[in-house]
Amino acid sequence: MRPETETELAEIVAGLQGPVRIAGGGTRGVDGPGSVLNVDGLRGISLYEPGALTLVAQAGTPVAEIDAALEAEGQQLAFEPADYRALLGASGEPTIGGVVAANISGPRRVQAGACRDFLLGVRYVDGQAQVVKNGGRVMKNVTGYDLVKLMAGSWGTLGVLTEVSLKVLPKPEAFVTLGVPVAHASGAVEVLSAALRSPYEVSGAAFAPETGQALLRVEGFADSVAYRVGRLQDVLSGFGEVAVVEDSDATWRAIRDVTPFAGKEGDVWRISVKPSDAPEITARLEANKLLLDWGGGLIWALVDEGTDVRARLGGFQGHASIVRAKAETVQALGRFQPEPAPVAALSQGLRQRFDPKALFNPGLMG
Repeated sequence: MRPETETELAEIVAGLQGPVRIAGGGTRGVDGPGSVLNVDGLRGISLYEPGALTLVAQAGTPVAEIDAALEAEGQQLAFEPADYRALLGASGEPTIGGVVAANISGPRRVQAGACRDFLLGVRYVDGQAQVVKNGGRVMKNVTGYDLVKLMAGSWGTLGVLTEVSLKVLPKPEAFVTLGVPVAHASGAVEVLSAALRSPYEVSGAAFAPETGQALLRVEGFADSVAYRVGRLQDVLSGFGEVAVVEDSDATWRAIRDVTPFAGKEGDVWRISVKPSDAPEITARLEANKLLLDWGGGLIWALVDEGTDVRARLGGFQGHASIVRAKAETVQALGRFQPEPAPVAALSQGLRQRFDPKALFNPGLMG
């Protein structure tokens, strides 16, 4: 099933007799029961107004196509969507619908916000084959119930996205990455926290243990970047020598896409926690490889196959999700963090309302 228009999609959904797995570029490593409903035929940029900082695209539009259009106007998707193809050993092309459905957000989230924060409007087909529109195509026209943010991160369990409207931002004129030597996660979180508490607008704060450096990114106009980098070096001087990291762009792409884990045996987990808890949590994980982003608030862990990472978190608050593992591990442990009973009841109620026949990605989120 590969519709090329929203009308075709609605007709297909109306005729479904069983569950379907929604796919775009097929790059997220999600499997499940039923036939594949592929929406990569819904592609193309419907509207782009650089002066208004808005872009509207059909859900199956490749992210690369959107990036190219924005690049030509000196603009970007500020939430820095990741490309996990190397990490997951996947082919195909990441699509903007998949990015929104999974709320994929990169290192710049610490400053700019997540994908959902740039989402102005959506169109989707619900489980009753109704075409639903919420939000708008411009920033001043976002009205009604906020189904826009509800769809972001719902992983296609509430409806099949057909079109998304996004706020875009100018690309920074300059950017610099600073590295501070640290030996372990606790030292890294201390450095990253000090930088994020400063007034110097850090747009990336990460730590890869094998590099032995806490990494900090500063972006903006060239004069502003130069000033803020100098002041940040003063702030961090007590932690050791603060050096400028070469090939800054490649450094942050690797962090964004978790490429240090690509091709390595084992399961990959994504753990969202309070940054202050990250040092003890990383010690408990006994991971084969670690990567910290968002100042320590996001932990990527490569562990032995079949490891129940959640069992090692103890009483810590947070969310641990499986990003890459064998099907039997996902089946046994669940891809996403189990929800507390009251939240699970709300989630189930929403799915029942949006998709009463349980057609879309059943079992993926409970």
